[in-house]
Amino acid sequence: MKKQIVSTLMMAVFTLVFLLSAGMLLAYYGEGARQQQAFRALERITEQANNHGGENSKTAAVQTEQSAKEKAAQEYNALKEKNPDFWGWIKIDDTALSYPVMHTPEEPEYYLRRDFEGAYSLRGVPFLDARCYDGCGNYIIYGHYMKDGTMFGSLQAYAKPAYCEAHPTITLNTATGCADYTVMAAFYSQVYSQEDSKVFRYYQYADLSNEADFAAYVEQVQKAALYDTGVNAQYGEQLLTLSTCSYHTDEGRFVVVAKKQE
Repeated sequence: MKKQIVSTLMMAVFTLVFLLSAGMLLAYYGEGARQQQAFRALERITEQANNHGGENSKTAAVQTEQSAKEKAAQEYNALKEKNPDFWGWIKIDDTALSYPVMHTPEEPEYYLRRDFEGAYSLRGVPFLDARCYDGCGNYIIYGHYMKDGTMFGSLQAYAKPAYCEAHPTITLNTATGCADYTVMAAFYSQVYSQEDSKVFRYYQYADLSNEADFAAYVEQVQKAALYDTGVNAQYGEQLLTLSTCSYHTDEGRFVVVAKKQE
């Protein structure tokens, strides 16, 4: 009788754990699907803004530099009106990575666990390092690593040279216009403690307006790179650094660095 009671209790516990786990998985993927739909809706807003120019813009055979800037401005302003914290839109063609980027200098990680509307979200929204500013030299953007491949979940695919060759360009639209960035390096890193010495804290290099800081950053990026892309950067060129979590070590990170195309 005693064994039967213990067996029944254990079965009840296992069943409860299973149901809780299943519920958490459903919530996880359910939230992911809802948020992806929300992001795609935001993307459609930018497309509608672009089409607002009328037939002339649709039928133009050649798009001038000025009209390209106007198009980027329309995309930017359409979302800036919805949320003043919106800073830009980042996209990598033929991947799931296509998201708004937020910027809250007074609260650096405000969107770590919030969606575009400010409601709680496990996935958050990619956000710009609080120390960055227009023309700072290095736009550092943080995004969650999601196992379903959303957010910055596909970023670690850049660990393989073949993936980089297939996806060499990252597009970033900000108030200053739409620009393409060429990937120059990918590497594993981590968030280091204050006691760690002689380490590369890539996340401390947001402001590269100083030539020595720029050179130091590029040199350390090249040393950390998993492979040689053949792409280098010179002082004065704008860089883009994407950072996401990695589980190769405690507080691990995976980083992709790109430079703005001329």
